[in-house]
Amino acid sequence: MRALTTSDPEVAALIRHEEERLAATIDLIAAENHPLPGIFEALGSAFAVKAAEGYPAARYHAGCAHADALEDLAIRRCCALFGAEHANVQPHSGVAANWAVYFAALNPGDRVLAMRLSHGGHLSHGAAASVTSRCFQFEHYGLDPDSETIDYDAISDLAARTRPRMLVAGASAYPRLIDYARLAEIAAGVSALFMVDMAHIAGLVAAGVIPSPLPHADYVTFTTYKTLGGGRGGVILCREKYRSAIDRSVFPGCQGTPAVNMIAAKAVCFNLAAQPDFRTRQEQTVANARYLGDALTERDYRLVAGGTDNHLVLIDLRPRGISGEHAENALAAAGLFANRNPLPFENTHPNRSGGLRLGTPAITSRGMGKPEVELIADWIDQLLRQPDDPAVRRSVQSGVAELTRDFPLPC
Repeated sequence: MRALTTSDPEVAALIRHEEERLAATIDLIAAENHPLPGIFEALGSAFAVKAAEGYPAARYHAGCAHADALEDLAIRRCCALFGAEHANVQPHSGVAANWAVYFAALNPGDRVLAMRLSHGGHLSHGAAASVTSRCFQFEHYGLDPDSETIDYDAISDLAARTRPRMLVAGASAYPRLIDYARLAEIAAGVSALFMVDMAHIAGLVAAGVIPSPLPHADYVTFTTYKTLGGGRGGVILCREKYRSAIDRSVFPGCQGTPAVNMIAAKAVCFNLAAQPDFRTRQEQTVANARYLGDALTERDYRLVAGGTDNHLVLIDLRPRGISGEHAENALAAAGLFANRNPLPFENTHPNRSGGLRLGTPAITSRGMGKPEVELIADWIDQLLRQPDDPAVRRSVQSGVAELTRDFPLPC
């Protein structure tokens, strides 16, 4: 950062501080990962300043020959990776991708059936705080109270009663697999479209580690910076017959010029995800989540849904008498970053919830495995048993410093 250090030392210093924080701490946030250096180089490339409204060979700006070739490359790689008929790689985010699907497929006021936020869904699936709930009539399904897994019979009954125009699947805090075939059957039974938001699990799907929604869904959206390990940004996959409507909905419907540097990073990401070592890393991500869940269960923590099939575990801290916010702060003070999360059937504000969400993509990208996960679980237990004890915090901080030196960032 030679130029930035001279032109804006304040920003340069903040970037350095963030680099130092990432290097010296352990990231257990399920929505984060550590990209490889090529991703950062693509994001910081000359494409960062290119205006390119429109699509390849149909732009509203001149000088787009290389941007056209890049976007075509990203689309080809994405379709090959996921087995998709069409991909739109322009959305700036996962929420933007979801918006584009809604406005391509629905009319304002149409009924949509999606997973309840407090049961593991996402804000953009019609949560009250999201503008999506003001544009469409969302109904929400949830989990079985005994198993804390998706109640497909209840969804079928709700769909029969409400006759939605679209059924949405996907979650941000659901640790089990989703039965896409069953949901597609439910959607077909009421002549509804079926959309899957696989933002969290796209890397696992790309590697074939967990089942893909592609054979069953009309539309699939995802982000590239979570398990997929790329830069930020969203993507839409769809059947060929929806190509024109989706492309029009993204541009000019929901956004203007794409961030071409983000498309470059997506192209790099899709190429990396097609390599053999990517599958190995995704397999280890799932294994590490299982190791973490088992280790915490052995220490008498209750896991929502009884465990995990993907990259995250959700802990119920209520039996321990500690809130998710208190737990999050205690871990962060010692160099372990996770996040508070609402629990199913818990009627309280998210900041006062008793849930803690832990993810394994970032530690897996650093090369950590079962021995390191066992150590991390022990640190979590120490901190949650004595969240305000300075001696415990210092002891864990020391261990975190040593572990992060042994497992440096991939970049």
